[in-house]
Amino acid sequence: MGRVTERRRVLRIREGAAGHRADTLVAEEPLEIRLNGRPLAVTMRTPGHDFDLATGFLVSEGVLAKADEVASVVYCAGATAEGVNTYNVVDVTLAPGVPLPDIALERNVYTSSSCGLCGKASLDAVRTAARLPMPAADEPRLTPQLLAALPERLRAAQEVFERTGGLHAAALFDAEGELLDLREDVGRHNAVDKLVGRALREGGLPLAGRILMVSGRASFELAQKAVMAGIPVLAAVSAPSSLAVDLAAESGLTLVGFLRGSSMNVYAGEDRLALTPTPAH
Repeated sequence: MGRVTERRRVLRIREGAAGHRADTLVAEEPLEIRLNGRPLAVTMRTPGHDFDLATGFLVSEGVLAKADEVASVVYCAGATAEGVNTYNVVDVTLAPGVPLPDIALERNVYTSSSCGLCGKASLDAVRTAARLPMPAADEPRLTPQLLAALPERLRAAQEVFERTGGLHAAALFDAEGELLDLREDVGRHNAVDKLVGRALREGGLPLAGRILMVSGRASFELAQKAVMAGIPVLAAVSAPSSLAVDLAAESGLTLVGFLRGSSMNVYAGEDRLALTPTPAH
């Protein structure tokens, strides 16, 4: 199987002095996801937790919602013409009776931020495909102080980022702010899929009462993945997109952006926050 990191020789220049040294880089390799033996999608990812990535992707596509809907997940032997297993092709076989979606040799278009669909079509697609319930608007009840502590806890747990500086991260926290799971990947979407896929395979969906924290911006696709997994809160250190805000507002997702220190913007679902009333002047 592929390695998470690789070493490369680089020329390092610091304050006018130059010298060669070995540098640690994040590994990036393609992963082809097959469904019942048919090609479905190819994503560039950091090797590792590939079965979780594949099943989490299928949750986002509305194909899976329960662990017993999966018969098997395997690496494809003979993935090359020479019969070599590259560990870069994963085949997910659905359990008997689980409907096979209409798939082609490309990712379902509505999940891509560059798909060209209008906003309304994208929102309708998620609403139609969602199979897991969103918790009530007041569940969980969170304080700004709890949310403010999450970025540092996320950063402290990023072991590979510490060595490479080149990874996105996604983490699940409970309503008390305890870190439950974390994944790193060159693709922010892959990191979320790996979290969701592990939860699916362990029978943990929907992820009610959980907070999804991401290290970058909150795109429409990340909001979609939260909704599809039944996650009530998505928090990001950077900005959300307009379509992510629209989806959050329509689906009941609490969306927090620019979460830095004690500052944050709440774009949707503010009813889940327990706020201290501002004193009257």
